[in-house]
Amino acid sequence: MVITTGPARTLEDDPDGPTRIERDSLGELAVPADAYWGIHTARALANFGITRRAISNYPDLVIALARVKQAAARANRDLGDLEPEKADAIDRACQEIIDGALHEEFVLGAIQGGAGTSTNMCANEIIANRALELLGFEKGDYHHLHPIDDVNRSQSTNDVYPTAIKLAMVRGIQALLPEHQALADSFGRKADEFADVLKVGRTQLQDAVPMTLGQEFGGFRTTVEEDHDRLAEVIPFLCEINMGATAIGTGITADSRYPEAVRAHLEEITGLPVRTAPDLIEATSDTGVFMTLSGALKRLAVKLSKICNDLRLLSSGPQAGFGEINLPAQQAGSSIMPGKVNPVIPEVVNQVAFSIIGADATVSAASEAGQLQLNAFEPVIASSILQSLMWMTKACVTLRVNCVDGITANEDRLRQQVESSVGVVTALTPELGYQQSAKLAHEALHSNRSIRELVLEQGLMSEEELNRVLSPERLSGVSDETTAIVLPEVRDAD
Repeated sequence: MVITTGPARTLEDDPDGPTRIERDSLGELAVPADAYWGIHTARALANFGITRRAISNYPDLVIALARVKQAAARANRDLGDLEPEKADAIDRACQEIIDGALHEEFVLGAIQGGAGTSTNMCANEIIANRALELLGFEKGDYHHLHPIDDVNRSQSTNDVYPTAIKLAMVRGIQALLPEHQALADSFGRKADEFADVLKVGRTQLQDAVPMTLGQEFGGFRTTVEEDHDRLAEVIPFLCEINMGATAIGTGITADSRYPEAVRAHLEEITGLPVRTAPDLIEATSDTGVFMTLSGALKRLAVKLSKICNDLRLLSSGPQAGFGEINLPAQQAGSSIMPGKVNPVIPEVVNQVAFSIIGADATVSAASEAGQLQLNAFEPVIASSILQSLMWMTKACVTLRVNCVDGITANEDRLRQQVESSVGVVTALTPELGYQQSAKLAHEALHSNRSIRELVLEQGLMSEEELNRVLSPERLSGVSDETTAIVLPEVRDAD
């Protein structure tokens, strides 16, 4: 049976509601009678009222915590360190959480002191109380099954928490990768659609040489695809865990056979190539893989934001801007200017990118701040990266579905720009030389006449030769004859 409940209730929500009394080393505390979390979570709720973004907002982390606890219960059962009946109840409770139950009970804010201890305690309590119900006991009857003695057996926050956040990040990457590839494919379809649409290329926002709109969108596709591999490459490093390290990596309180036992069960549960770190002391304090993943996400975000900048520029106008492409109109753009439509989809993706760039700075600072055998700031590392993964996944979807798939080209405007652009004169330099070509460009700009018109008027080339050199295929570099325009000796080189 999978249990579902409504939103988790705290004493703050209903101070006069029924409670149960729980005890820890600091004394007694009342908790809501129907809550699956207990006294350690209650104390953390009082201490860390920083953010309303609870752990439940990160379902991948909740599932990962349950998987770690499930693997630990199975390992402890196999080694004879946990009675089979208790292990089975813990296993079943964890499976329910993995299947989606009780996520709302993870009420703690993601940002907390204690290196994730409160998150680990919260998971222990929720799993213990559900396991007690499965055994036929009341919540809080910990003398039958205890959150720490049983659910947390052979474990420490310092191996559970980093392992769980790594597994959560793997799930986040696995969710992002197909949406990221779908976005690249969308740009690729537009590259094919616009393959024959000639346009003026630009460098430093100034007219450069011709290209096709298809080449431009093909560049967007390649830019996105490059980061696909960078993200996928991080997954094997996230699969290196420190379960069995316990407090600082020495394995105190755990059976010497436990690290391999829990690793094997975790691999079976997750389907991932999980491996135990060769140096558990180092692995318990090291946050290098988080910096690697955060850096890969930042790279993706910066490049995608640049593409969004280009989409906004290319669609600017529609009358007084570039006006080369049309983005799908998604909503009214102004409360005062009728008919105005803004590029809201690229804008929101820009803002996702800004957030990810900031999150990477947070991850870097938190990683540097670690001391001795532990980094106490993994909660902010975890929340920063998990948020970045979720937001980037959604950004890829909305950019593809609400923008890129519906982009159209203003072909008449693009053709007119190419015909009037002095940038085509670059194609003439192998025939006429740089000096003569520069003179033509200057004259075209000041007389408002085309390069073609001036070349023919001055008898510098025949119309047949000019048509060959200025053909769209040669101008955009898609012709096999492209290299021929640079082979003849350049005249007037001085």
